[in-house]
Order: sequence, then structure tokens, then C-alpha cells
Amino acid sequence: MNFSELFRQTSQLCKFSPDGKYLAAVVEFRLIVRDVDTFQIQNLYSCLDTIQCIEWSSDSQFVLCGLYKRGVVQVWSIEQPDWNCKIDEGSAGLCGVHWSPDGRHILTTADFNLRVTVWSLITKSVSYIRYPKQCQKAIDFSSEGKYMALAERRDCKDFVSIFACSNWELVKHFQTDTDDLAGIEWSPDGRVLGVWESPLCYKILVYSVDGRCVSKYSAYENALGVKSIAWSPTSQFLAIGSYDEKVRILNHITWKTVAEHSHPAILDCSNVVVYKEVETRAPLPPGENIDAPTATLFTPQSKFEVQQGDIKLPITKPDINKANPKIGVGMVAFSCDCKYMYTRNDNMPGTLWIWDIRRLALCTVMILNSPIKSIKWDPHQARLAVATGTSKLYMWSPAGSLSVEVPVEGSFNVQGLLWHTEGNTILLMSKDQMCVCYLTDNTAETAA
Repeated sequence: MNFSELFRQTSQLCKFSPDGKYLAAVVEFRLIVRDVDTFQIQNLYSCLDTIQCIEWSSDSQFVLCGLYKRGVVQVWSIEQPDWNCKIDEGSAGLCGVHWSPDGRHILTTADFNLRVTVWSLITKSVSYIRYPKQCQKAIDFSSEGKYMALAERRDCKDFVSIFACSNWELVKHFQTDTDDLAGIEWSPDGRVLGVWESPLCYKILVYSVDGRCVSKYSAYENALGVKSIAWSPTSQFLAIGSYDEKVRILNHITWKTVAEHSHPAILDCSNVVVYKEVETRAPLPPGENIDAPTATLFTPQSKFEVQQGDIKLPITKPDINKANPKIGVGMVAFSCDCKYMYTRNDNMPGTLWIWDIRRLALCTVMILNSPIKSIKWDPHQARLAVATGTSKLYMWSPAGSLSVEVPVEGSFNVQGLLWHTEGNTILLMSKDQMCVCYLTDNTAETAA
């Protein structure tokens, strides 16, 4: 592994371009575009106000900046730095912005979800879509970019509208069997649309493009329900993380449960590899105070030890009197080859569970000393990068686990992670800084 120097960024607003050539990063009201190979600044754009979001077009030719406080979107061209575009929502305000799959239309959502506006960069035409619903995920595009699904709320009922992205014509409009729809998500093959209910009711619905309800699933009643969902890359499985601390996997043929995985507080290590982070501190020189400035050179180093027997996992007791209690499976995602899946149970924030999909069984558990902030799969192989808000980067692959201290001057606590599209680089982000970790081919073997 090699690490770059530190660079400034704001609010972890950093994104690699889809073609992998550039990295866009925000520093307050400025957008800085760097070359990924040299990290030299390619373009520098100044916006009208503080930037709240950025997004690349699908062809990496344009990048947009959402200035929610002003209700403005500014669009910049990479090849023609002098060209720019400003979209002003005016008194309607702005609370969300997305690129269309073709990279030539921009969708903005007005404050209070009053409407969705489609702006064309080619014809400069504008069209409006009414009744968008304010929920966890109201807009989703199919993977091939053919359709857009939009969750709507009309007359106190939930609906889904499907539009053709080629001409923005309505393809299908249907009512969903939900009381309070919380989100929608296309399967990776674009054949079906997953719809889930708010946490007050456990319900998952699967609809085809023509609006037919293919499946309806509910694991239990009268308790908090769905907390997270994830499609497998092959669209064969739908994983559902629940507030009852279990993850359930549905198959795409019968839409029945093929596995139900729990997260017990006491773990039997007989059939599972359990890695526990252990810290070791280098001895201080004679007479050196632990609080002295030079003592930072002797910060604790960590390594993983394989545990045996029964292990009691650390648990955080949630405050059930507050909204959105920290309990249940809040993070779940499949590896790119669909061989593995990770989960994080929110009341065990420092424990990472890795499941073998081929055996439908738990294969690895990583017990970290700090709560997990970010987990990301390598886009090309079964390899995980993990951040815990400390100065360390953690990695896992089937070959083993690894803990690396980020070798930079001063304090750098890794809060967020972002893989490069080629899988050979990871962007590490703290609260206001970033650096790049360059991976060598033998990183997985080093972990072993």
C-alpha cells in the first residue's frame, strides 16, 4: 500500500468520474477536479454559494453542483471549462438533484417535494412531474437507463409512475399496496421493482414494469420492520435487514426466504473465522510522558488475532425512547461476484458480519475496537475496505484481514471510503481532509 499526501475537502463531497480519469472534490464553494493518476488540478470552478451535493454525468463530460440554500444547480463542463449552466428553481426551492442516465437531462426536486422538474441541456426544454413523495428513496433509474421509477403520493395513497427516459413519457402508473411507502429500488437486471413499507409495518412488494405485483412478503407483524435492503448483482437475491436483528434473503424465482441470518450476542467460533482487533503500544522512552507531543510517535498499533471457542460480542444498548433507535441490521450489501455479503447490526456497531452466499452461512466475523462508519466492497473482487473514524484502514478478503495505520502527519481519522472504478485505489476521507490509498497486487496476500 502507498498513501498520498493530505488534501482539503468539505463534507466528504468527493466522487470519482465514471470513466475513472478524474476526482471531483468540494472545498466550501469551490469544485476542484483532479487527474486521478497525478492528482494535479485539472479544473477549478467557483460556485455562487456553499455546495451541498455533486454528481457526475454518465459520460464524465459534466459535473453538477447542488446549492440547496439558494435553490440553484450549477453545471460545469470538463472539456470546455468556459461553458457553464445555471438552473434556478426560484421560490420553489431545492431539496434534491439527479442526472438522468443519458447525462443530458437534470432532475430537480423542489422543497417540500412539490414537484420534480426535468431540465434538458440540449433543447433547453422544461417539463414537470407532480406529486413526488417525500421518502427514503423516491427516484430510481433502471441499470440500463431505460426507465425511471418515481414514488408518488396522491389523495393519501401511494403510487408509482414509470417513465421512459428516452422521451420522458409515462409508461405505467399504478397504486401500491402500502400505507406509507418508504422507498423503491430496481433490481440490477431491470426486470422488477422493489418497494418497501415504512418501519412501522414489515412489508416488501415486488412489481414488474407493467405494474403487476409479483410478490408480497412480510416476516412478522406488530413490530418495527424493514431497515435496509440490498439486491444481489445477479438479481437472484434480495436481502432485507430488519429491526429484529435478522437479515432475510429472498430468491428471485418464488420470492420465498432461502436464508434467515441472526446476529447472536454469543458466537460459536467452531465453523466461523473470528478476527478480533488487538492494540499494541510501542514502549515510551525512559522519562517520556504519555501526554507529551512526541508521544504521538508511539500511538497504538493494531493487528487481528483469530479467536477460539465461544466469543461474547460487545453490544450497545439502544435508547428506545428516541426516534430511529440504533438497533437492527442497518447495513447490508453483496460483493460484486455475489459470493459474499456483509451486514452490520446497529446495536453491535463495531462488529462486521460476512456471509458466504454459496453456503448461505456465516464465514467471518471482524470485531473492531471502534464503531464502523463506512464499509465498501471492491467493485471488481471480493474485498472489503472498512473505516471506523480512527486513523486506521481495515481490509478483508477471503485470504485474511489487515489493519493499516494511515501514515500522514497530524490527525487524520478516516470517516468515509470511496473505491476507484478499477478497484486499485481507495479514497480515504476525514471530516475536512482526504488522501488516496494505492493498492498493490499483493495486498490480499499481505493480509493473509
